[in-house]
Amino acid sequence: MIAVFAPGQGAQSPGMLAPWLELDGVAEQVAAFSEATGLDLERLGTSADADEIKDTAVTQPLLVALGVIAAAQLGLDTAAEHAPSGLCVAGHSVGELTAAAVSGALRPIDAVAFAARRGSEMAAACALTPTGMSAVLGGDADAVVAAIEAADLTPANRNGAGQIVAAGAQSALDTFASEPPAGARVRPLAVAGAFHTHFMAPAIEGLQSFVDTLDVADPRPILLSNADGAAVDNGAELIARLVRQVTLPVRWDLCLRSCADLGVTAVVELAPGGVLTGIAKRELPGAELVAIKTPDDLDKARALFESRPQHGQGEHTPEVRIVVTPTKGVFTRAESLDEGSQVARGARLGTVRTNRDEHEVLAPHAGYLAEWLRHDGDIVAAGLPVARMSDALETT
Repeated sequence: MIAVFAPGQGAQSPGMLAPWLELDGVAEQVAAFSEATGLDLERLGTSADADEIKDTAVTQPLLVALGVIAAAQLGLDTAAEHAPSGLCVAGHSVGELTAAAVSGALRPIDAVAFAARRGSEMAAACALTPTGMSAVLGGDADAVVAAIEAADLTPANRNGAGQIVAAGAQSALDTFASEPPAGARVRPLAVAGAFHTHFMAPAIEGLQSFVDTLDVADPRPILLSNADGAAVDNGAELIARLVRQVTLPVRWDLCLRSCADLGVTAVVELAPGGVLTGIAKRELPGAELVAIKTPDDLDKARALFESRPQHGQGEHTPEVRIVVTPTKGVFTRAESLDEGSQVARGARLGTVRTNRDEHEVLAPHAGYLAEWLRHDGDIVAAGLPVARMSDALETT
């Protein structure tokens, strides 16, 4: 299987759109995107400096515009029509909108317009309270997450390969930086605020009113969600997730685990590529990787697609879902339930005990327990992934 990744905020660079404008039809695409967003994307992508394009309201539509342009050059804008089972797509943060366009769930122009509205709503939310984000470098991953939560912050990005980002109130970030977790360093990031935390809640209402105007289709091929790495196959669910995701952590680590479960052996990262293939190099060892940075990289991506024959329409692609906790507490697995076990929909997979109650963790659908993600006695937050399920028994 081939995965197509779309990068998120931070991947932008001055002039990144310029070489693409030399390709047939791209200038017309950019003009249409500019009209839909009210932004001069051609100028922003060619002559604007780094400070101007790091503005959240600008960065997000510019990134999605470039991503869907690159996808169209590869013929991926027709993926929904042909629905190849040998392809999955995923995007990091705002890159999920690019992925939605590649999957056919959104028209490319609607994905770019969505990104513009998302960027402006999030920028407005950032202006309400002094917040920020900091990268936590080194240390034990579980210990780092626990320290972040103990500091009243959110692990807003868990990217795999030990890359974790803390987000929240600026005062809490300052205190956290002065007392970092053991073996870790804290580096402030130059961002407008605490993305993917509850501080972005004011953006929800504006985004919901916007998406209510969109025509949405079911995603084809498979689209992996940042929320939990689950494969989403329903357009309404996808849109609801895209709106909520501005307040939820990016679990790119779980998207990568889903890629491994799906048997991904090659990755193409859409422009401006490089960041996500760098992570995949460590998290998907042995996978063939192509990062599209300029049009010169398109032939490498085309050659990769041509070398990997797609499965036929009748072949089944395993459905992968994440089981999450209903509340905060202490997790305990169900007795005698091992990885590989077959479970019925609604079967008890474990419990979460609070100071007052015990809550069941139930299987969201029938299938097989692919992997435990938490151990007995682990302290878990509400919505934390504890297990992965597949509708097909994995074999090696």
